[in-house]
Amino acid sequence: MNLKQKVTAVASAGAVSIALTVIGYFEGVRYEPYRDVAGILTVCYGHTGNDIIQGKTYTQQECDELLQKDFIRTQQQVDILVKVPVDDKTKASLYSFAFNVGTTAFARSTLLKKLNAGDQNGACEEMKRWVYAGGKVWRGLVSRREAESALCNGSL
Repeated sequence: MNLKQKVTAVASAGAVSIALTVIGYFEGVRYEPYRDVAGILTVCYGHTGNDIIQGKTYTQQECDELLQKDFIRTQQQVDILVKVPVDDKTKASLYSFAFNVGTTAFARSTLLKKLNAGDQNGACEEMKRWVYAGGKVWRGLVSRREAESALCNGSL
């Protein structure tokens, strides 16, 4: 099933379900800690932090719990930062984007400024600029941002 089919299948369940589907699709799951393209120690569904135990193999349940904890933190921050009403698909795209780039970067972004100024289309297009990691453009980030932007604009 492709991403559009997956999003359509969960769309009626709301922004959280859509966002978790997109995050899972692009992050994938890795049970052993690794360094991401920017050199950051990462495990499971893109979890980073001082609590990662190098050499440990994480279980699916541990990864699901980390995703839930990380996602709730992202969701709460995004909900505080977004000052304008948006539909579930746009909200889901913002959750996925902020989950990946971090809420601090999201809070400082031109994307958020445009969104809160009422320029939703401009905000959605801004996502496509966030394709660099470690100073290089990454094909995986290009694909993710295209999908997030399309979701943000309601065309996914």
